[in-house]
Amino acid sequence: MEHQPPTPSSLSSSTTTTSSSSSIPSQVSKTKELDYPLYAIGFEIDEVSPSKITGRLLVTYKCCQPFKVLHGGVSAMISESLASMGAHLASGMKRVAGIHLSIDHIKRADLGDLVIAEAVPLNLGRTIQVWEVRLWKTNPDNMESRSLVSSSRVTLVCNLPVPENAKSAGDTLHLAGALLELEAASCFLTLPGCRGTNSAS
Repeated sequence: MEHQPPTPSSLSSSTTTTSSSSSIPSQVSKTKELDYPLYAIGFEIDEVSPSKITGRLLVTYKCCQPFKVLHGGVSAMISESLASMGAHLASGMKRVAGIHLSIDHIKRADLGDLVIAEAVPLNLGRTIQVWEVRLWKTNPDNMESRSLVSSSRVTLVCNLPVPENAKSAGDTLHLAGALLELEAASCFLTLPGCRGTNSAS
């Protein structure tokens, strides 16, 4: 099944405030809490749900190989990280572990390119999940122009027991998902053009 890349309009990095004055963490702080290795290379997580994980990366020297293009290992790390987050949520916050990753590198992403990532489930079994993760590069000056950088499949075993010393490991991910749902609900009810907006106002 063909999956479309996330639209750039959904990739806002600003902190959002809801009508109840609750502050939604920025993508930068959210990524730092959810996955420090991704944060360290500049990746920013956007959407977090059991059916889709999205994010973006501005290609800098932190994630380049010597020829100033995105390192293939970075693409693989992004793929397994996003798939693991999604599988964790889809399994009901159970412990998951990646057991296989295959990746095809289609085109290079150069230093300065903006890369958009999306992970979606292909199979959500009780013990085995398979996720597809795609990375596209896009031109910040022409967001409609996108090229597939890599496509990967990540197989994970799920419903593993959570060790006592790691019971809180998924709390931040669960909270991030809940806050994003709150943010989406706030948009639905308050922004012009949203279905919940009072047309008489």
